[in-house]
Amino acid sequence: MSLPDPEKPEAARLLRRIAVYGFVASLTLVSACTVRPLYSSAPLTAGSQVGAAAELASIAIKPVATRYAQQVRNNLIFAFGQGSGEPASSVYTLDLGVSELVESAALVQVQTDEDEPTAGTVTLTANYVLRDTATGTVIALGKRSIPSSYDKPRQEYAAYRAQIDAENRAARELADLLRLAIAQDLVKHGKKA
Repeated sequence: MSLPDPEKPEAARLLRRIAVYGFVASLTLVSACTVRPLYSSAPLTAGSQVGAAAELASIAIKPVATRYAQQVRNNLIFAFGQGSGEPASSVYTLDLGVSELVESAALVQVQTDEDEPTAGTVTLTANYVLRDTATGTVIALGKRSIPSSYDKPRQEYAAYRAQIDAENRAARELADLLRLAIAQDLVKHGKKA
């Protein structure tokens, strides 16, 4: 396709119209975007008088049973409260269930006759239900998972410690992922209200 001939004004007019319509369409698309900064002080829910950090800090997390679930819970409490601990009076309650899957990733030992695994993967999966404390209504529910790889040395204690370190890494990453997911869920809930 070549440039329009200046001798033909209708082609130039058509090209100008296409450019103007394209510009208007792009402005319409851009104006529909609702991008918000992750760490803004704007409220997450409509009608709320508190900022995002205060709203996340008002989430109480119910106790959990296992060590790795406790790691996820502790990291979430730290992330929600920005280091201040659990809220004195909560607006929301979070039911958290965490499961673990430990897999051997490779069955290769270099220069030995044994088929011992040399690498493993710990996958932590969290199921959560966020409820309004006052009414008990479910605001959001979801499921998130994070894998974490580790080397498995031949010594038993070192292999166990490597698995625990992988669980701790996965718990930190899963807590960060859950914090973002729950913040998004609160925004979605605020739009419905």
